[in-house]
Amino acid sequence: MQTLFRRLLKLAPKLGVQVLDLGPGEALVSRRRGRAQISLEAGADLLARRSSAYAVTPVGGDAWLVTRGRTAGSKAKPKSAKWKSVALGQTGAHLLFDPDAAKGDERVLQLAAADYLCAHHVNGLLDKYQVNCVFDVGANAGQYGSRLRRHGYTGRIVSFEPTAEHFAKLQKKAENDPDWHVYNCGLGREEATMEIHSNWNSMNSLLPPTEYGKGRYKRFAKSTMEQIEIRRLDAVMDEALDGLTDPRPYLKMDTQGYDLEVFAGAGKRIDDFVGMQSEVALLRLYEGSPQMHEAVAVYEEAGFEITGMYPVTREPATGRVVEFDCVMVRPTSASGG
Repeated sequence: MQTLFRRLLKLAPKLGVQVLDLGPGEALVSRRRGRAQISLEAGADLLARRSSAYAVTPVGGDAWLVTRGRTAGSKAKPKSAKWKSVALGQTGAHLLFDPDAAKGDERVLQLAAADYLCAHHVNGLLDKYQVNCVFDVGANAGQYGSRLRRHGYTGRIVSFEPTAEHFAKLQKKAENDPDWHVYNCGLGREEATMEIHSNWNSMNSLLPPTEYGKGRYKRFAKSTMEQIEIRRLDAVMDEALDGLTDPRPYLKMDTQGYDLEVFAGAGKRIDDFVGMQSEVALLRLYEGSPQMHEAVAVYEEAGFEITGMYPVTREPATGRVVEFDCVMVRPTSASGG
């Protein structure tokens, strides 16, 4: 049986609509601007006749949610979609979410929305500042690079991941992308060989956990150490930027308490970067890591200014933000600025 996405793609030209795949069994269908207008009833009728296993629900003036409601061969009618659409001011955009899912821990919805908004904001900055190379430091399995591509960034990505397990995943994710370069090393203040806690999944760190960190995350109770190579950022920049006639790099750091060390390793070459983002902490998870005000002061001293702060994690008991994604730019580097 064809997937929902493929079915809708075949129907889309006849309906004058575009289709966005939302995941297994779900897609968002919206009317294309400048195309012949069709009624919701006509669209729903055609979709129901061609794909009887799906329910069609309006989620905005010119958009419908199509949801798989039953398995093939079942005589049961498709279930009605439970999604709710909320207008985002006068932008014409809508937030689409499942009200039942949002009834649980509201922090999950808030943090997911912040993650999306951060990605959207960064994508706009990359365009505005004509960025053509993103340094992805602390790449893990390539989540950040993949997100850049999903949001439309087509320039070069240079990812750094020191641990063997996650580098293998990163390498596989980037293997069919000729402008996504990967390095199996970490970055820091000095070139050296060091040991990293490598069994904490997305929270692997060169630093030990604080008592607060141990109380918050069970994964910190056990440590597997792995020897890794550390290089300075200024030592790899020429190679990373090779072939770009007018390099305009952006620096993303997510190194679990080690961002300032990465930043220091850029030396005077930090002046080459038109923008940056760093995970900054209000509540310290790692021994020796800086708090938010300390890190931001260093970045501002280097000429960067804040354009956005997006919560990454919150403390369940109090609602306090533990860490922010801090997005910054060098204002003088703006296009036309």
